[in-house]
Amino acid sequence: MWILVLHISALLLWCAALLYLPVLMVGVASGRVELQRTHSKVGALERLVFTHLATPAALVAIISGTVVFVFNRTIDGWLMAKLTLVVGLVVCHTLLGLLVLRATTNRGDPWGEHPDGGRPVTMRCVLLAAVQALLIMAILWTVLAKPDVVPVP
Repeated sequence: MWILVLHISALLLWCAALLYLPVLMVGVASGRVELQRTHSKVGALERLVFTHLATPAALVAIISGTVVFVFNRTIDGWLMAKLTLVVGLVVCHTLLGLLVLRATTNRGDPWGEHPDGGRPVTMRCVLLAAVQALLIMAILWTVLAKPDVVPVP
């Protein structure tokens, strides 16, 4: 039971970090969030949240979730659907990491010197946040509803 609690806690932390990072990046890009940064500290908060919060939480959620369904010997169609959605969330996590890396790489302007005030970063963040939110809701629905999907032999 404690492994399931660990899995749910890590999943909540991972999802919160995935939804928070795009909002933080949009705020910084648009100038609404003022972070005191030195030349060497560009992107420190974004990288900190991604590397010290989101990624470890993702690893704990995935490992503990794997342990839960191995111990319960659950191999149902809904679980395979959930795991497919989780793969999508992992892909979004990776894309977010690339976006954090691109946005925080210090080459003059960390946002790529866009004349339109960081609009490309903002659009990417909004799109990524929307996809992540949809995946999170679909995972939650799949786990709670346990729909009848094609049975696994």
